[in-house]
Amino acid sequence: MARALYIHWPFCLKKCPYCDFNSHVRAGVDVAAWQAALLADMRHEAGLASGEALESIFFGGGTPSLMPPSLVGALLEEAERLWGFAPGIEITLEANPSSVEASKFADLADAGVGRVSLGLQSLDNAALKFLGRLHSAEEGLAALEVAQKQFRRVSFDLIYALPGQSVENWRGELERALGFGTDHLSLYQLTIEPGTRFATDVRCGAFAPLEDDPAADLFALTRELTDAAGIPAYEISNHARPGEQSRHNLTYWRYHDYCGIGPGAHGRRGGVATVRHKKPENFLAAVSAAGNRISESRELGSREQAAEALLMGLRLAEGVDLARLSARFGLPAASMIDADRLRLLTDLSLVWQRGDRIGVTPSGMPLLDALLGELVSGELVAA
Repeated sequence: MARALYIHWPFCLKKCPYCDFNSHVRAGVDVAAWQAALLADMRHEAGLASGEALESIFFGGGTPSLMPPSLVGALLEEAERLWGFAPGIEITLEANPSSVEASKFADLADAGVGRVSLGLQSLDNAALKFLGRLHSAEEGLAALEVAQKQFRRVSFDLIYALPGQSVENWRGELERALGFGTDHLSLYQLTIEPGTRFATDVRCGAFAPLEDDPAADLFALTRELTDAAGIPAYEISNHARPGEQSRHNLTYWRYHDYCGIGPGAHGRRGGVATVRHKKPENFLAAVSAAGNRISESRELGSREQAAEALLMGLRLAEGVDLARLSARFGLPAASMIDADRLRLLTDLSLVWQRGDRIGVTPSGMPLLDALLGELVSGELVAA
């Protein structure tokens, strides 16, 4: 049964150079129609995966901070009716740091949002322009100040390893960010995703991505400074004070069930992977036609689930418990992990093992993708 709910709001402020929701920019949104559709989608999921009280709800997307607070409140009210809320439920909303959105923060808090994840992305105006952001650094910091007054918990994200970025530049920006006093930071290295404007720019020679060695130096500096500030990494890119980790994201990384509603939303419940219609118009049409919002519902075999659990769990500093995964999926631990590679990588101090639990060391984290390819059994990946 699902203990977490992901609500995807598909609409964006503008075309974005590094995401794939460019077709979701809209001049206007019929809020009443979307409220009816999202509530219907939620009831469909609750009929299949209720029974446990929700421990977390996450509004993502798009630009969910553009949602009317009344819509957020209506969705939360229905979720509580359908599932019930666990004590201390974490309700998070992603927000862009524009003044328009910050003006809604008080009403969003009144609607029930207790945690906001703010997309600052940089404290430098030139970097924000490169990243295609609409807000300035000054506007972002003003939004952060408002958020800290309105919400019990605040996180924000920054992107580093930008073209030509130096250790000194990133040190200054990160030290400044750590001085704002939030208990959670998401710090991502810039990645060039296929099909994005960035990928086109790189192919055309408009800019060159930072090379691996300088990027690794910035990663090491990030770990050093956040550890010293008391907000160590609990996941490859996420840092928090003890007890302030994102409980919703831990649901994904620990491979627990969650329901996803709204256009493009993914879900995992009872060994079934679900995907909603991605295009908003198709989603609304599917709701009208016999209530079928799901574009794909696929039962996952035990090997595929085990592979996903390993690929997600090894992102975490806590690692994974092989004995528990073995019992959960009915597979011997020896069939999930390449024992010879595990011994070699442990000897190289890139991976650790304590009893049945294994994980990636801080020095191994910059090589995570390569290590996962080495560690996870080929039988699982091919499943």
